[in-house]
Amino acid sequence: MSPKHVIYKKLSRDKSVGVYMGKRDFVDHCDFVDPVDGVVLIDPEQVKGKKVYVMLSCTFRYGRDDMDVLGMAFRRDIFLSSRQVYPPLQDKERSVHTKVQEKILRKLGDNAYPFFFEFPDNLPCSVCLHPGPTDVGKVNNVKAFCAENQDEKAQKRSSVRLAIRKIQYAPDKGGAAPSAETTCEFIMSDKPLHMRVSLEKEMYYHGEEMNISVDIGNSSNRNMKDLSVSVEQVTNVVLYSNDKYIKTVAYEETMDTVPSGTSLKKVYTLCPLLDHNRERLGLALDGKLKHEDTNLASSSIVKDEVLKEILGMLVAYRVVVKCNAAGIVGSSEVAVEVPFKLMHPKPDPGELITLPNLILQLFSFSTEHEF
Repeated sequence: MSPKHVIYKKLSRDKSVGVYMGKRDFVDHCDFVDPVDGVVLIDPEQVKGKKVYVMLSCTFRYGRDDMDVLGMAFRRDIFLSSRQVYPPLQDKERSVHTKVQEKILRKLGDNAYPFFFEFPDNLPCSVCLHPGPTDVGKVNNVKAFCAENQDEKAQKRSSVRLAIRKIQYAPDKGGAAPSAETTCEFIMSDKPLHMRVSLEKEMYYHGEEMNISVDIGNSSNRNMKDLSVSVEQVTNVVLYSNDKYIKTVAYEETMDTVPSGTSLKKVYTLCPLLDHNRERLGLALDGKLKHEDTNLASSSIVKDEVLKEILGMLVAYRVVVKCNAAGIVGSSEVAVEVPFKLMHPKPDPGELITLPNLILQLFSFSTEHEF
């Protein structure tokens, strides 16, 4: 039995236009980005002599849903590009770029037309904040609509919008294993406290356990207690405001103590997962598609030539180890932060399907039809 492939389909309300795409995740390989391609099916009788356009957009949205209704939410189109697909401006054969497009076109017939876009190199990956008091996100869409011209406002019943994602996989080579340390001196203590925290590597994958090495040498006259180890997600909104969201996504509060004149060497294990944080609001998540689950947002990788502001939101992760130094004159908090990256691994090339039997997955319905 030959392998199968899912084709995503969505129709406009009046069935005048429909979008067919072989995938909805497009990968940023750092040196290039997967192109966006698909097929638009039109109903000539419904179009009634109008033109049909396809638009690729990347939008940054900041604000609550009720503010959006009032027209007060902040929205900025980071990127817009449109193509006329009907009447075609060139031969259909010259507009076909992939074998999946060819097969869809053969199945849909003469009223199907291909489209093709290239993602600019500087566009951000799809990220959103877990719905809460505010709603922030970067959304990529493919939209097909019929109108007299591309500047005309499209009627909702004659347009269709399909959400897509721009994603990024972990680079082949990670950096050196990160570590950080601090030395604290206290009042009325001749000797200091030294704490060092290190990780096994810089790059971790979603769902992977992290071993966190903590080395504390307490030469001071204070007793160390309330030792805690956590993973924090730090999200900076850089396009519209300077908002910063710091959310703990994994946490362990230990009973370990380090009395004066002793030391501690121990490895703690944490695993940052969305499953453990679904009730928490304000978390940055990878862009979510309908009927699919998502995960914590991947770390942002900023290319040298790209302005941070155009990325909208920057996501970073860090391990934080804290403890309290209890003394006669009160207690002091000692903390060490170690940054790391959290991303998806690159898929095995051997798992990729080249030219499958196509299964048509209707997005508006639960039924599936084999191509």
